[in-house]
Amino acid sequence: MTAAMKQETREKIRSRVEDKLRPLTLPNFITMLRMAMVPFFVLAVSNKDYRIALWIFIIAGLTDALDGYLARLMDMESLIGAYLDPIADKLLLTLAYIALTFPQGQEVVIPLWLTILALFRDFVIMLVAGVLYIVEGIREFPPSRLGKATTFALVVTVAVVLLANVTSVPRLIPELCFYLSFGLVIVSAFSYIYRVSRFVDEARLAREQEAAEEE
Repeated sequence: MTAAMKQETREKIRSRVEDKLRPLTLPNFITMLRMAMVPFFVLAVSNKDYRIALWIFIIAGLTDALDGYLARLMDMESLIGAYLDPIADKLLLTLAYIALTFPQGQEVVIPLWLTILALFRDFVIMLVAGVLYIVEGIREFPPSRLGKATTFALVVTVAVVLLANVTSVPRLIPELCFYLSFGLVIVSAFSYIYRVSRFVDEARLAREQEAAEEE
């Protein structure tokens, strides 16, 4: 291979890497803006300013939809964005549950048992994803519809609790959110176990087929 060909190959590899990373894109900027909202949300809850906290939570939710839409529309999907987006979501949701669990004289709080379940669910998902990547080499583990429904229910629960501390809301509504989220967390946990076992079996089968073809 000539020096020119080597240089061309290096340029192609660098171009692919830069194209994948592309950190300074508009969607990634919006995602980082959402992450920057998190401390202001926590401060608003700590100061019992639930109206401001609710608005921050709503704006963060809108930016979550906006950055993904812009990334697809403008062809700016990137590897960094794929990691930053769920981190921003989990950061806000985790701290929201922790902040809204501790009673500060507000009308409605998130039950401790629901917060523990929600945080344990996220911890297990991240732990299993890490193990699958290290042990089985599985890089992608897309969320199921049930998993998305569970996350949506947890998000709605936060919004309802904030709203209940801003204005009068029938007590039944937050209670329904609590138990609906609880049910979805439990059901999605069993679904997650099944999907993990299936992904592992498929990964091992693919490796066995590759080994057989090489022989």
